[in-house]
Amino acid sequence: MPLDPTKHADWEIAEAAEAHMKTVYQLGEELGLEKQELLPHGHYVAKVDFKNVLNRLSKKSDGKYIDVTAITPTPLGEGKSTTTIGLTEGLGKRGKNVIAAIRQPSGGPTMNIKGSAAGGGLAQCVPLTPFSLGLTGDINAIINAHNLAMVALTSRMQHEFNYNDEQLSKRKLKRLNIDPRNVEMKWIMDFCAQALRDIIIGLGGKDDGFVMRSGFAIAVSSEVMAILAVAKDLKDMRERMGRIVVAYDKSGKPVTTSNLDVAGAMTAWMAEAINPNLMQTIEGQPVFVHAGPFANIAIGQSSIIADRIALKLGDYVVTESGFGADIGFEKFWNLKCRFSGLKPHAAVVVATIRALKCHGGAPIPVPGKPMPEEYKGENVGWVEKGCENLLHHIKTVKKAGINPVVCINNFYTDTDNEIKAVKRLVEAAGARVALSKHWLKGGEGALELADAVMDACKETNHFKFLYELDMPLRHRIEMIAEDVYGADGVEYSPEALAKAKRMEEDPETSKLGTCMVKTHLSLSDNPNLKGVPKGWKLHVRDILTYKGAGFVVPVAGAIKLMPGTASDPAYRRVDVDVETGKVKGLF
Repeated sequence: MPLDPTKHADWEIAEAAEAHMKTVYQLGEELGLEKQELLPHGHYVAKVDFKNVLNRLSKKSDGKYIDVTAITPTPLGEGKSTTTIGLTEGLGKRGKNVIAAIRQPSGGPTMNIKGSAAGGGLAQCVPLTPFSLGLTGDINAIINAHNLAMVALTSRMQHEFNYNDEQLSKRKLKRLNIDPRNVEMKWIMDFCAQALRDIIIGLGGKDDGFVMRSGFAIAVSSEVMAILAVAKDLKDMRERMGRIVVAYDKSGKPVTTSNLDVAGAMTAWMAEAINPNLMQTIEGQPVFVHAGPFANIAIGQSSIIADRIALKLGDYVVTESGFGADIGFEKFWNLKCRFSGLKPHAAVVVATIRALKCHGGAPIPVPGKPMPEEYKGENVGWVEKGCENLLHHIKTVKKAGINPVVCINNFYTDTDNEIKAVKRLVEAAGARVALSKHWLKGGEGALELADAVMDACKETNHFKFLYELDMPLRHRIEMIAEDVYGADGVEYSPEALAKAKRMEEDPETSKLGTCMVKTHLSLSDNPNLKGVPKGWKLHVRDILTYKGAGFVVPVAGAIKLMPGTASDPAYRRVDVDVETGKVKGLF
């Protein structure tokens, strides 16, 4: 019998479940994988040779494709990964051949305040420890590939500064005239390290590098991670890797990884990472784990490769997009689906009574501190007011032509009257709604949700993009701001405006997709504005170029590409049992 989630921590539940896990060999056999397609990393985790699978099953029809997104969350998160796993378990309970596709967690939130995104309670991906602590090394490969580009850039700048043209020629180098004030990339690491956001490098003598401002971003925000999420195959990845813009020269022309002769070596670091990782739910359904989180500062999607092989191997595929529908789903809709050519059959919008109360007027919860007393009692008024945010996200999903299913992710503190209020308002808005108790009961608690999703998948939808790529960049940004966020328009900093105009005139950047960077805690760019804010404009302060990934990145509000570590981070409670070697304290 599984442990009771109300009495045991997630890591304890996972540890108990891991005693009964299927081996990857069993999972591979149940999926119909051939022996050479399974690349084991121990007994319970494997990589899968996606190229062989896709070639072998090229003529097989795809399964049903379901995306999981959410309302605007509280800082505590509303259980979107938990719901993805719970829905997968629920469909499994209904006897369906189902596969989940989720993102690999970043060490930043795992060791900070948000946890590892393995799910929770009886809806988890296992084994928890390798999932949370590096898995098969994909993020490490991304760090090495990305930072190698920075090594190539900074060493080239040093050599160009120290040598004349004749000396450079002898070293088979051509002067690139890199502008140290116009470097696009930073270094990356997979922790939340606010002290490294802005630094000075190259201090010392001429042998110690070129003196310049630099900094660090978190690993999952790297363009290399975005390329892993959208690449079709290794050839596509290699071509994309060579288009990464690292900096600009003194005349304003881009300096790419190809100019630095480093794209091939970067791809070498990624040659194994391109294969998705195979794990399982607590109840034994297969889970592909590939690409990274943080849809507020990155694309925030499980990989196209993972989704494609899952759709060939399963009858239902449940994939996950980061944060709310204004961020993760919008990128799934207008970027991931555009790159993959895949069309979803349904989208699940996860909501909690807790988040609805927050949007309705309750105090904003603070991670690491006790939940405010206001959340412990029934307040139907707050819930009804907060449903304005939920209904806004339902409209967003409908604009994509996709059938929405609202999942009320049930907490034991929710009351019947609060749940009835949500169901009434959602049904009046023309969407399906289901109460799910997957955290408490696993697949058995997600049957109502599974049935609603299967019904939605039977209906015809009319999928369409929000914008076409021939639309000018600023028009696209304004359309996303107004139609998805509810803004009254867009304001640009002088730097962002100049970049936007230059990109619109450049044939190479004018038709790239648009990957917004914005807080996940509000529909606006101000994290403190809850519900559906009115009378505001989106402030775009910068626009980055991710030519390799295939999009430009408008940065809105005060959000940073390197998050900070809180005063009471999770690492204070993570430890190892020195007798057994087992890790405890992960969540």
